[in-house]
Amino acid sequence: MEIFYYLVFGFFGLVVAAMELSKNNKDRITTSPAFNSFKNNYLLVYSLMMAGDWLQGPYVYYLYSTYGFGKGEIGQLFIAGFGSSMLFGTIVGSLADKQGRKRACVTYCITYILSCITKHSPQYRVLMVGRVLGGIATSLLFSSFESWLVAEHNKRGFEQQWLSITFSKAIFLGNGLVAIVAGLLGNLLVDSLSLGPVAPFDAASCFLAIGMAVILSSWSENYGDPSESKDLLTQFRGAAVAIASDEKIALLGAIQSLFEGSMYTFVFLWTPALSPNDEDIPHGFIFATFMLASMLGSSLASRLMARQSLRVESYMQIVFAVASASLMLPILISFFVPPSTERGGGISFGGCILLLGFTTFEACCGIFWPSIMKMRSQYIPEEARSTIMNFFRIPLNIFVCIVLYNVSAFPITFMFGMCSIFLLVACFLQRRLFLIAEKPKTEDWEAMKERDTESDPLNI
Repeated sequence: MEIFYYLVFGFFGLVVAAMELSKNNKDRITTSPAFNSFKNNYLLVYSLMMAGDWLQGPYVYYLYSTYGFGKGEIGQLFIAGFGSSMLFGTIVGSLADKQGRKRACVTYCITYILSCITKHSPQYRVLMVGRVLGGIATSLLFSSFESWLVAEHNKRGFEQQWLSITFSKAIFLGNGLVAIVAGLLGNLLVDSLSLGPVAPFDAASCFLAIGMAVILSSWSENYGDPSESKDLLTQFRGAAVAIASDEKIALLGAIQSLFEGSMYTFVFLWTPALSPNDEDIPHGFIFATFMLASMLGSSLASRLMARQSLRVESYMQIVFAVASASLMLPILISFFVPPSTERGGGISFGGCILLLGFTTFEACCGIFWPSIMKMRSQYIPEEARSTIMNFFRIPLNIFVCIVLYNVSAFPITFMFGMCSIFLLVACFLQRRLFLIAEKPKTEDWEAMKERDTESDPLNI
């Protein structure tokens, strides 16, 4: 492997270690033993859940290809997953507000385990069922756990600022360290032990089962709005009213969709961008480098959120601008760096520049996740938290399905340019959110619900 990869990996590893070891009192928030116990319990569960997710990611496409499916059929399976997350996942995730967030988290474990079991079958229909179940599980993962955490945190009377500690640590561990370990474990199971491409899915099931046992034994139940007997349509309508009535919630949803849509598009594009002529690049090592960069971002976010004088709405403008510039690099390189015509071989000079830009984008992702969680905890009403969070994922899933369907129809530079523009728009929307964040709400959640009930003739 070329020395360049080791240098980049070592640089980020050293910076992450230095940032974590050099934290002083200004970078830390004083908490209580009760909160630390609560936080550590959640981090354990979240890390197990993310281990179950990360173990599967690198091997889904590979498993389908070993079963003899072509790109078209594999693309249909992936589209089914995102479509399921948009349709069924939104409904199931929204039920968490009414039926309980703990139950929704347990449902995530069961659904994802069943999805893993379907991977043992080479039949297309069975695999399609697995993708549908996986889509449902994804919606639950990115809504129910956070909803349970915020509600339980507030119910136990912990300080609001302490949420930022849990958020940043969850991303540092779940989207960083756990991802790296999961990648190494998957490589050990498939390559070193030659257990086959299904082995990571079986290992994921084990982690999910352990996490479910911890949830059942140590978590208490909490709800969004259990006092009212209302159907799912009314619940959706109430969430839509909340989004339409509060500009901050609407802006937050748009910002999240724009950034995550760009991020998922990047996941599909970074490999062909770094190896346009089939250059021999170490995908697993580059993935681990990306995760280190994400850990760097989450570590930086924890420092930023520890300062009460610095608002999340302020620094995220800079983060989106940097992310936009980093994904503009493929276009700039296509103009200023002569393309390599040699097939195979090592990474090109332009590829080296791109790798540095992509690691910068991953660092922005590491800052984004705990920061968006912090803003969601501030602006989204507790009564419909899971419902609204799943509403935010609808445009995201539509966008990803469109990209997957047309990924070969446009040049790769066009796709990166589109993502860069999206991130720039997110920057401007974040500026707007920053300007109105200090304004008091004109009406609270209860008032919005009452207005919706009085004005809607269809509500019986």
